[in-house]
Amino acid sequence: MTKRIHVLEDDNDISFIIEYLLKNEGYELQISSTVSELKSKLRDSLPDLFIIDVMLPDGNGIEICDDLKNDLFTKHIPVIVMSANPRSKQMSTQACADDYISKPFDVDDVVKRINNLLVKKTA
Repeated sequence: MTKRIHVLEDDNDISFIIEYLLKNEGYELQISSTVSELKSKLRDSLPDLFIIDVMLPDGNGIEICDDLKNDLFTKHIPVIVMSANPRSKQMSTQACADDYISKPFDVDDVVKRINNLLVKKTA
């Protein structure tokens, strides 16, 4: 069964790169550029993994991660937080993120981290 990844990223270039990369790996993708768009899409279906940017036009990715990890329906879903701000790594750990990727990122490393989290989840 194809794994679905939801990417919350407001930078169109980064979204495009992640989408291209992960579709080539065989993943199904949902892309949101705002928190409200993410919430709307979550009503329809839940992904197998979230990738969340920290700086968003209508919210903070750390807070979104914390909300997802404290919600009965999404707390079991792995969350990767992405940011260019080095302070975000510690805050993402406090929000129970499963992993952290700093920007700019290495595309091979991103794929490896996603694969590792999805293998752990199914094990």
